[in-house]
Amino acid sequence: LQLSASGSVEVQQDLLNMSLNTTREAADAATVQSQLKTAIDAALVEARKDAQPGQMDVHTGNFSLSPRYTREGKISGWQGTAELVLEGRDFPRITRAAARITTLTVGNVGFALSREQRLKSEGEAQTQAIENFKRKAAELAKDLGFSGYGLREVSVSASGGEIGFRPRMMAAQASSMKMSDAPVPVEAGKTAVVVNVSGSVQLK
Repeated sequence: LQLSASGSVEVQQDLLNMSLNTTREAADAATVQSQLKTAIDAALVEARKDAQPGQMDVHTGNFSLSPRYTREGKISGWQGTAELVLEGRDFPRITRAAARITTLTVGNVGFALSREQRLKSEGEAQTQAIENFKRKAAELAKDLGFSGYGLREVSVSASGGEIGFRPRMMAAQASSMKMSDAPVPVEAGKTAVVVNVSGSVQLK
């Protein structure tokens, strides 16, 4: 008999990922690169004041530099973008640090589960899934006129490939989310950790 079952646990997202970025334009690439470096360096100095492993980690993100062309196909200038990422479990610490950075603006905010929370929730969902599988197998065996069953093979997997990692992204345009002295407001939602169990049993 082939069958499958699942277990699901709803859990509060406890990891905040906030990206801050800036765009610069100039007639030559060297100037743009220099301006971006200055902006990122200043942001790093400010962000590192609150950096703490696990609570708020700081690292640079995407960096791009590209030419701008005229209708005739000639280079008329250069444009570049640089990004700084603040990530961790201490939401107030991260938003306060972001609010003090004046050389960058908030580009994106995302929520997810920390590794610890993900593993804990995975264990709970897995226990549920296995119990559901066993109960379903017993019920089917009885309904089909058998006294029981023996397990032949089983596989356990998480839907989506990454257990519990379903970040809720909130796009934050620079024009609508300017930096100020007040912390940037954020509120994490909940996500479902789902584990699936499938396999076959031998009816007795």
